[in-house]
Amino acid sequence: VSGQPGKNKRPKELGENKLKPVNKKVKPKAPKMKESADSSLKSQSILTQVMDKGRFQKLAATLSLSAGQSIELRCKGSNVTWNYPSYLDTFKDSRLSIKQLDRYGQLILANSTAADTGEYSCWLQLCNGNKCRKDETKTGSTYIFFTDKEELFVPTPSYFEIVYLNPDKPAVIPCRVTTPSAKVTLHREFPAEEIETDGTDIIYDVKKGFVYQHPTSDHKGIVYCKAESQGAPQISIKYHLLYVEVPKGPPSTTIAASSKRAEVSDSVHIICTVLGEPDVDVNFRWQYPGQESERPVLIQNIWRLINRGTGHTTRISKSVLLVEDFEARDAGNYICIAQNLQGETTVATKVELN
Repeated sequence: VSGQPGKNKRPKELGENKLKPVNKKVKPKAPKMKESADSSLKSQSILTQVMDKGRFQKLAATLSLSAGQSIELRCKGSNVTWNYPSYLDTFKDSRLSIKQLDRYGQLILANSTAADTGEYSCWLQLCNGNKCRKDETKTGSTYIFFTDKEELFVPTPSYFEIVYLNPDKPAVIPCRVTTPSAKVTLHREFPAEEIETDGTDIIYDVKKGFVYQHPTSDHKGIVYCKAESQGAPQISIKYHLLYVEVPKGPPSTTIAASSKRAEVSDSVHIICTVLGEPDVDVNFRWQYPGQESERPVLIQNIWRLINRGTGHTTRISKSVLLVEDFEARDAGNYICIAQNLQGETTVATKVELN
């Protein structure tokens, strides 16, 4: 069964990679090639792979290597930024080495595994003082498959993932494969059936997985992928598809106090609540009467998912401000500012001293 955390495996024999070779030999002087004026090649102009005996190879859009091999990439320029599969950073993987030398950036990945499959790209940074921006004309990108017969699916850290189906944007079931020639199908767990991939509403992208172009509530449920390539079929992890239908915009926010009037030495809770999309984070800020005098308060932020009954899933985010031992300086307006990517909403409530 695939979908399990990656581990180093024995190096594969060269004969195990049945894909059409992309590692075409080039002359040693290839690195000195001038950048092509053809706009279709400009994104590949600064990224090369270091081969044996000091040879360099310009990279195509995709590259297949056997898991276990090591790879060295170079990106021409004195201020290079790299992008690569994020889990290598998450787990601070020691197999990855990145250096900036005088004329190029260097990325070395040793003892590759199936989990390293993904996009590797680089670009030049143009800096003016402390401000830097990406040079769109000096970029390079390739998608590398690290093929492994025992791991047809790119392993993930978890055994179960949630995918949100939003009606106004495509949804991706990210069961990517390590062997691009593998036959991949999508299946529903209950009722047990294969989901037809029509190439229009549901497509398979070998670099992403299955893409629902126009998600609906009919697509919700638990699904998994199956892959076949010269051997027994392998099953991916399971994906729980949750349908979401929450209007986009600044947070929909409410505020309430445990009591509008408080006695001296009472404990008072002020709760700020946001209903929103499951995958959209909400940040909270507070303004309260004792803030300038550094009155100690306790603030706790929590969130959870709720099902609204018709297959719609909503995220409830809450920020709770606790005032213990209420006193005169605590009376007044409590203001909560909730912010997401679309904007912010400010709400307030008043607590008076009895």
